[in-house]
Amino acid sequence: MRRLATTAMAMVMTGIVAAAGTGCGAVGEGATRAPGRLATYDVNPTPRDRVTDGGTLRWPLPEFPSQWNFNHVNGTKGVVEHVVQGALPYLMRADDKAVPHPVPEYLLSAALERAEGGQVVTYRLNPKARWSDGRPIGYADFAAQAHALSGRDPRFQVSTITGYRQITRIERGSGANVVRVSFAGTYADWRSLFSPLYPASAYSGPAAFNTGWVDRLPVTAGPFKLQELDQTAKTVTMVRDPAWWGAPAKLDRIVYRTIDGSAIPGAFANGEIDLMDVGLDAGALRRAEQVRGATVRRAGGPDWRHFTFNAAGPVLSDPRVRRAVMLGIDRRAIARSDLSGLGVPVQTLGNHFYVNTQDGYQDNSGELGRYDPARARKLLDEAGWRTSGEYRTKNGRVLALRFVVPSGVPGGKQEGELARALLERVGVRVDIETVPADDVFDRYVTPGDFDIVPFSWLGTSFPISPMKSVFARPHGDRIQQNYSRTGTAAIDAAMDRAIAEIDPARTHALVNEADRLIWDQASVLPLYQRPQIVATRADLANIGACGFFEPAYQDIGFTRAR
Repeated sequence: MRRLATTAMAMVMTGIVAAAGTGCGAVGEGATRAPGRLATYDVNPTPRDRVTDGGTLRWPLPEFPSQWNFNHVNGTKGVVEHVVQGALPYLMRADDKAVPHPVPEYLLSAALERAEGGQVVTYRLNPKARWSDGRPIGYADFAAQAHALSGRDPRFQVSTITGYRQITRIERGSGANVVRVSFAGTYADWRSLFSPLYPASAYSGPAAFNTGWVDRLPVTAGPFKLQELDQTAKTVTMVRDPAWWGAPAKLDRIVYRTIDGSAIPGAFANGEIDLMDVGLDAGALRRAEQVRGATVRRAGGPDWRHFTFNAAGPVLSDPRVRRAVMLGIDRRAIARSDLSGLGVPVQTLGNHFYVNTQDGYQDNSGELGRYDPARARKLLDEAGWRTSGEYRTKNGRVLALRFVVPSGVPGGKQEGELARALLERVGVRVDIETVPADDVFDRYVTPGDFDIVPFSWLGTSFPISPMKSVFARPHGDRIQQNYSRTGTAAIDAAMDRAIAEIDPARTHALVNEADRLIWDQASVLPLYQRPQIVATRADLANIGACGFFEPAYQDIGFTRAR
């Protein structure tokens, strides 16, 4: 979900990414590659003076969002972020090592200081930074966003309150462009906040927050601005903003076009789009490799594939059943199936916060990470689900699970079919339900109308903060991104301890402590770290397979005139 995208942290939808769509990339000078491993990023890094002025980038999206407020529970998706990253302020931008740095067009500096009972961050903003309505970016925007995302007013339908909940005060600093943010206690991931930053008008009240950015982007502040949002054609056209105070965008425009996932490889081969996330489609990869004037870029992705279980459902509310289902699923078999033909190593993931290539990674899966159908059967017996013919039953009910997958995403359906075959061996029936890609979260996942759903969480430079809303206990109807709808006080406390720690080694230990508790809860089954495989026009620069790297949209362009 950076965060979630259906295609996913938000999910990757080429299988669904909770934050989805095409990544960034091209291998070239500046890309980092360890021997025998994928590069940390692969984006054809090219100096601006070698990028042509002008041209249109045609960028496919796997779904057409209606909610453009990224911090709304229905807006935290990769498809949304792909668009707003070029149009809204991001105070920090991560390099390929996942280290965040201030973006000088918005933030000249950010200084952390200890204070009694907490910490204070002083932001010195670029005085040239303005919203498209002419108002300077500053104190009012910080104050409105901190209030809306604090969780204190449940009418704001937020995706996460992590970090913002700890803010106690927003103050004007010594100058008009200085903002001081005070926190209760220590919040180590403070750099993750206010990116993206929305104008105060967007967060002025619950109605503005919840509906003010539905089917519209009324205010921007970036190298690109909205020209047209065509609901019939399902396209979003962003054009170079002449009011942008930074280096002007190299591209004239970016046209985001919604295309069914199954049609994207053909559109790329026919020259209708300029890049595509190959995802886990070996057939699409082979086709892309044969396209004249194209190249394939690869990097180790920050996102991870998983199955989320609905622990509020009538069957999976029993943790013994959830554990049995985990033990009855051969994760390595699914990883082999998904990654076949992609030329990448097959390795399962044993962590809910770190991917395999990330500092701090540790496999905490224990027995639940192993394929053990005998143990699964024993747990189902203990839970009262007895063998009765082909499937188990209890009190006259068949042990059946709805596996919801988006249409146009062959990887998700393939995973469902494999899970069905595996779970049949332990007496569990799996019913695969294919639903429209545009509806999968709004109508099924968020309301809890599923038993198992596959997607990918998008990783970020901050392992705990974006994922806290995924594993924190729901409060009534406020689930944030906890689609499994379960949690414990111990998990909440463990994540809070990790977020408050600033020593990296100690942080790693605390994150893994929280992860072990989440494994024991058996609500989200990690499968594997997703590789990023992105096909692009060979002359497309400064975007491709990004890994943790976050591109500057004004530098994206072509090295030849188009």
